[in-house]
Amino acid sequence: MLRPYIRVLDFDASVVLQQNLISRYNAEIISLQDVGPRARLWLDAAAQEEIEKKLGVASRSAVTFLGSGDFHHISSLLLGRFEEPLTLIVFDFHPDWDILPPRLGCGSWVNRALEKKNVLKCILTGISSEDISTGYIQTGNLKSFRNNRVELYTYSHKPTVTLFKTVPPSECCVSRGKFFLKKIFWNELREKNIPAFFAGLMKSLPSRTVYVSIDKDCLKNEYAITNWEEGKLTLEQLIVMLKVIRQNCDIIGADITGDFSPVSVHGSLKKILISLDHPKGVHPEILSSAYVRGINEKTNLALVSALLE
Repeated sequence: MLRPYIRVLDFDASVVLQQNLISRYNAEIISLQDVGPRARLWLDAAAQEEIEKKLGVASRSAVTFLGSGDFHHISSLLLGRFEEPLTLIVFDFHPDWDILPPRLGCGSWVNRALEKKNVLKCILTGISSEDISTGYIQTGNLKSFRNNRVELYTYSHKPTVTLFKTVPPSECCVSRGKFFLKKIFWNELREKNIPAFFAGLMKSLPSRTVYVSIDKDCLKNEYAITNWEEGKLTLEQLIVMLKVIRQNCDIIGADITGDFSPVSVHGSLKKILISLDHPKGVHPEILSSAYVRGINEKTNLALVSALLE
């Protein structure tokens, strides 16, 4: 079970200033700002070792805040602390399953999670980004659909065309066409009674134990201001799904990303790539820091309450 407090891995100072959140849930703060610029977007072996050393023997079962979604790959390190069979449930605007380097990056960390034998299944939901659109899908891990190891439920997304890609049969989509050219029709949440659908999904999981990872970029801007694009879920819809998980499963770990922080990175390569990877039309820095913090803190409080209370 989740323990009744929160932990903040403080890479970027985005969460530690949310004083209502910090005080209400007796937060344990682990200072990592010195490694933050090296850990943002992706990890090398030295940064990973430093983070794991700081984590030490800290509890596995706290709700852990990671700061910006640029640090979502830290979820893979937190998952590595569990050995029991579990299902990973991810709420995100992006699938984070890219097969291209870097190996442990915020856009590829789900694939690292799938390498762990105790991760029996992964549910990706809230996805609506261009990462699964025609063209971009070519570097997605469609093979993970085999035997429904991964099920990806979009909130809404038009059909996707793939070239020379195998699309295994899956509960989350239907593919039609020839081998070299197939069209994927996604099983969308927006068309469903979300509580009923999600309850059925939870009852079909191979394990009662689950780990929940939330990137707030799956939410509309009125609920979260992030370093990434605007999602399509409402906060009410996300909370309903979290409550359904609690009613049907044992949440043994959880993390939350998607706060906003000014981008600071180490190394010229990372500076170039992060400028290319971050969406061009997103400029939260023009808003007051107090406004951004207030929006995100209100949502963080609601999410922790849904997970713990």
